[in-house]
Amino acid sequence: MKTFEYSFEVKWGDTDAAAIVFFPNFYKWMNEASHHYFAKLGFKPSTLFEEQKIGMPLLEANCQFKTPLFFEDQVTIFSTITELRNKVIKLEHIFKRGETIIAIGSEVRAWTTFEGKPKAIPVPEKLRENAMLLDEKRV
Repeated sequence: MKTFEYSFEVKWGDTDAAAIVFFPNFYKWMNEASHHYFAKLGFKPSTLFEEQKIGMPLLEANCQFKTPLFFEDQVTIFSTITELRNKVIKLEHIFKRGETIIAIGSEVRAWTTFEGKPKAIPVPEKLRENAMLLDEKRV
C-alpha cells in the first residue's frame, strides 16, 4: 500500500509543564495525517462530505509511545493503509523524529454515508486502486 508523509513542528501548546507532548495530541496528529493521506489519494475529506455526504468516522484508535516528543521537535508521520476491507479501512501511523521512532499508532475508520442516518458503505474502487500503487518510499 502507498505510504505518505505528514510533517510538522511541535508547538508550545502541544506540551505539558515539562515541555513534553501531552499524549492526546498524538491522536489529533493521527487524524490530521489520515486526512492528509486520503487527500493525497484524491479523496479530500472536506470535499467528500460537502459534495457527497461521505465521511470516515473513527471506530478505533490506539497508540504505543516509545520515547517523548518535546517543544519544537520536527516530526514526520508515515501513514499507510494496512487493511482495506469492504467498508472499513485500517491505517498505521509511525511517528519519527529523524530516524528515531517516537510512537506507532493505528486507526480503524468506516467509509460512511451521511445521507439520512449514517451508514457504512463500500470503499470506492478508485480509492482501492490509488492506495494499491507501489510505494515510492517505505519506512
